[in-house]
Amino acid sequence: MASFASQTFLIIFTLFSPFFITINGEFSIQSIVTSTKRMEKMTHLHFYFHDTISGKHPTAMQIIKPHNRSAGGLFGITFMADDPLTEKPKSSSKLVGRAQGIYAFASQHDVGLLMVMNFAFFEGTYNGSALSILGRNEIFHDVREMPVVGGTGIFRFARGYALAKTVWSNQKGDAIVEYNVSVVHY
Repeated sequence: MASFASQTFLIIFTLFSPFFITINGEFSIQSIVTSTKRMEKMTHLHFYFHDTISGKHPTAMQIIKPHNRSAGGLFGITFMADDPLTEKPKSSSKLVGRAQGIYAFASQHDVGLLMVMNFAFFEGTYNGSALSILGRNEIFHDVREMPVVGGTGIFRFARGYALAKTVWSNQKGDAIVEYNVSVVHY
Protein backbone atom coordinates (compact mmCIF):
# COMPACT_ATOMS: atom_id res chain seq x y z
CA MET A 1 0.00 0.00 0.00
CA ALA A 2 1.35 3.38 -1.01
CA SER A 3 2.27 5.86 1.68
CA PHE A 4 0.46 9.14 2.20
CA ALA A 5 3.48 11.12 0.93
CA SER A 6 3.72 9.17 -2.33
CA GLN A 7 -0.04 9.47 -2.94
CA THR A 8 0.13 13.22 -2.31
CA PHE A 9 3.08 13.58 -4.73
CA LEU A 10 1.19 11.61 -7.40
CA ILE A 11 -1.91 13.84 -7.07
CA ILE A 12 0.15 17.07 -7.20
CA PHE A 13 2.21 15.80 -10.15
CA THR A 14 -0.96 14.81 -12.06
CA LEU A 15 -2.57 18.21 -11.47
CA PHE A 16 0.47 20.23 -12.48
CA SER A 17 1.97 17.93 -15.17
CA PRO A 18 0.88 20.16 -18.07
CA PHE A 19 3.20 22.81 -16.64
CA PHE A 20 6.11 20.36 -16.55
CA ILE A 21 5.58 18.85 -20.00
CA THR A 22 5.01 21.88 -22.19
CA ILE A 23 8.46 23.43 -22.59
CA ASN A 24 8.96 25.81 -25.48
CA GLY A 25 12.61 25.17 -26.36
CA GLU A 26 14.15 24.30 -29.68
CA PHE A 27 16.91 21.76 -30.02
CA SER A 28 16.98 21.88 -33.79
CA ILE A 29 15.17 23.39 -36.70
CA GLN A 30 14.78 21.56 -39.99
CA SER A 31 14.32 23.30 -43.26
CA ILE A 32 13.82 21.90 -46.71
CA VAL A 33 16.47 23.01 -49.16
CA THR A 34 15.19 23.14 -52.70
CA SER A 35 17.91 24.33 -54.99
CA THR A 36 18.54 23.44 -58.58
CA LYS A 37 22.00 25.04 -58.40
CA ARG A 38 23.47 22.42 -56.06
CA MET A 39 23.90 19.03 -57.62
CA GLU A 40 25.72 16.26 -55.82
CA LYS A 41 28.90 15.08 -57.52
CA MET A 42 30.89 11.91 -57.14
CA THR A 43 34.67 12.21 -57.14
CA HIS A 44 37.19 9.37 -57.28
CA LEU A 45 40.69 10.08 -56.00
CA HIS A 46 43.78 7.91 -56.30
CA PHE A 47 46.98 8.72 -54.41
CA TYR A 48 49.74 7.23 -52.27
CA PHE A 49 50.26 7.79 -48.54
CA HIS A 50 53.90 7.69 -47.34
CA ASP A 51 54.18 6.93 -43.60
CA THR A 52 57.76 7.10 -42.31
CA ILE A 53 58.42 6.48 -38.62
CA SER A 54 62.15 5.72 -38.85
CA GLY A 55 65.24 7.56 -40.04
CA LYS A 56 66.38 11.16 -39.80
CA HIS A 57 63.20 12.72 -41.22
CA PRO A 58 60.15 10.82 -39.94
CA THR A 59 56.69 11.97 -41.05
CA ALA A 60 54.97 10.26 -38.11
CA MET A 61 56.10 10.21 -34.50
CA GLN A 62 55.06 8.17 -31.52
CA ILE A 63 53.36 10.45 -28.97
CA ILE A 64 51.97 7.93 -26.45
CA LYS A 65 53.56 4.79 -25.02
CA PRO A 66 51.51 2.39 -22.90
CA HIS A 67 52.63 1.97 -19.29
CA ASN A 68 52.61 -1.82 -19.41
CA ARG A 69 53.46 -3.36 -22.79
CA SER A 70 52.98 -6.93 -21.56
CA ALA A 71 49.26 -6.21 -21.02
CA GLY A 72 48.47 -5.88 -24.70
CA GLY A 73 51.51 -5.86 -26.99
CA LEU A 74 51.10 -2.83 -29.25
CA PHE A 75 47.78 -1.77 -27.71
CA GLY A 76 47.70 1.96 -26.95
CA ILE A 77 50.77 3.05 -28.92
CA THR A 78 49.75 6.30 -30.61
CA PHE A 79 51.33 8.22 -33.48
CA MET A 80 50.78 11.72 -34.86
CA ALA A 81 51.34 12.02 -38.61
CA ASP A 82 52.02 14.64 -41.23
CA ASP A 83 52.51 12.27 -44.15
CA PRO A 84 52.97 13.23 -47.80
CA LEU A 85 50.37 12.17 -50.38
CA THR A 86 51.79 11.61 -53.85
CA GLU A 87 50.50 10.89 -57.32
CA LYS A 88 52.60 7.72 -57.74
CA PRO A 89 54.15 5.23 -55.27
CA LYS A 90 57.65 6.76 -55.49
CA SER A 91 58.28 9.38 -52.82
CA SER A 92 59.84 11.62 -55.49
CA SER A 93 56.59 11.74 -57.50
CA LYS A 94 54.31 14.79 -57.56
CA LEU A 95 53.09 15.86 -54.10
CA VAL A 96 49.29 16.34 -54.09
CA GLY A 97 48.62 16.82 -50.37
CA ARG A 98 49.32 15.74 -46.82
CA ALA A 99 47.68 13.28 -44.43
CA GLN A 100 47.53 14.88 -41.01
CA GLY A 101 46.15 13.22 -37.93
CA ILE A 102 46.47 10.51 -35.33
CA TYR A 103 46.47 6.74 -35.44
CA ALA A 104 46.68 4.29 -32.56
CA PHE A 105 46.93 0.55 -32.12
CA ALA A 106 43.41 -0.18 -30.94
CA SER A 107 43.28 -3.89 -30.20
CA GLN A 108 44.98 -6.35 -27.91
CA HIS A 109 44.22 -9.29 -30.21
CA ASP A 110 45.14 -8.19 -33.72
CA VAL A 111 46.94 -5.33 -35.41
CA GLY A 112 44.22 -2.82 -36.06
CA LEU A 113 44.68 0.92 -36.04
CA LEU A 114 42.11 3.51 -35.15
CA MET A 115 42.65 6.36 -37.62
CA VAL A 116 41.54 9.95 -37.30
CA MET A 117 43.06 11.43 -40.43
CA ASN A 118 42.56 14.55 -42.51
CA PHE A 119 43.70 14.43 -46.15
CA ALA A 120 44.52 18.04 -47.07
CA PHE A 121 44.99 18.60 -50.81
CA PHE A 122 46.91 21.41 -52.49
CA GLU A 123 46.95 20.46 -56.13
CA GLY A 124 44.78 21.76 -58.96
CA THR A 125 41.01 21.87 -58.46
CA TYR A 126 41.31 20.38 -54.96
CA ASN A 127 43.73 23.04 -53.64
CA GLY A 128 42.59 24.04 -50.13
CA SER A 129 40.09 21.19 -49.83
CA ALA A 130 40.26 18.32 -47.35
CA LEU A 131 38.64 14.98 -46.56
CA SER A 132 38.26 13.51 -43.07
CA ILE A 133 38.51 9.78 -42.42
CA LEU A 134 37.67 8.14 -39.13
CA GLY A 135 37.77 4.39 -38.87
CA ARG A 136 39.50 1.12 -38.23
CA ASN A 137 42.46 0.26 -40.44
CA GLU A 138 43.33 -3.42 -40.14
CA ILE A 139 46.84 -3.09 -41.55
CA PHE A 140 47.46 -6.77 -42.31
CA HIS A 141 44.35 -7.15 -44.48
CA ASP A 142 45.00 -6.86 -48.21
CA VAL A 143 42.40 -4.11 -48.68
CA ARG A 144 40.87 -2.05 -45.89
CA GLU A 145 37.72 0.07 -46.11
CA MET A 146 37.28 3.20 -44.00
CA PRO A 147 34.52 5.81 -44.02
CA VAL A 148 34.90 9.37 -45.26
CA VAL A 149 33.00 11.34 -42.64
CA GLY A 150 33.28 14.89 -43.94
CA GLY A 151 35.20 17.45 -45.89
CA THR A 152 35.94 21.09 -46.58
CA GLY A 153 36.28 23.28 -49.66
CA ILE A 154 35.15 21.40 -52.76
CA PHE A 155 34.39 18.43 -50.52
CA ARG A 156 31.82 20.14 -48.28
CA PHE A 157 29.21 17.68 -46.99
CA ALA A 158 31.43 14.81 -48.22
CA ARG A 159 30.51 11.23 -47.49
CA GLY A 160 31.96 8.08 -48.94
CA TYR A 161 34.66 5.51 -48.41
CA ALA A 162 38.40 4.99 -48.78
CA LEU A 163 40.02 1.73 -49.82
CA ALA A 164 43.59 1.35 -48.58
CA LYS A 165 46.14 -1.19 -49.79
CA THR A 166 49.73 -1.42 -48.55
CA VAL A 167 52.10 -1.53 -51.52
CA TRP A 168 55.35 -1.48 -49.52
CA SER A 169 56.40 -1.76 -45.88
CA ASN A 170 59.50 -2.62 -43.87
CA GLN A 171 60.32 -4.06 -40.43
CA LYS A 172 60.75 -0.55 -38.97
CA GLY A 173 57.08 0.27 -39.57
CA ASP A 174 57.48 2.53 -42.61
CA ALA A 175 54.86 2.02 -45.31
CA ILE A 176 53.50 3.25 -48.62
CA VAL A 177 49.75 2.82 -48.89
CA GLU A 178 47.67 3.16 -52.05
CA TYR A 179 44.34 4.95 -51.49
CA ASN A 180 41.29 4.82 -53.75
CA VAL A 181 38.72 7.24 -52.37
CA SER A 182 35.14 7.69 -53.60
CA VAL A 183 33.18 10.64 -52.24
CA VAL A 184 29.83 12.25 -52.86
CA HIS A 185 29.78 16.00 -52.21
CA TYR A 186 28.23 19.30 -53.36
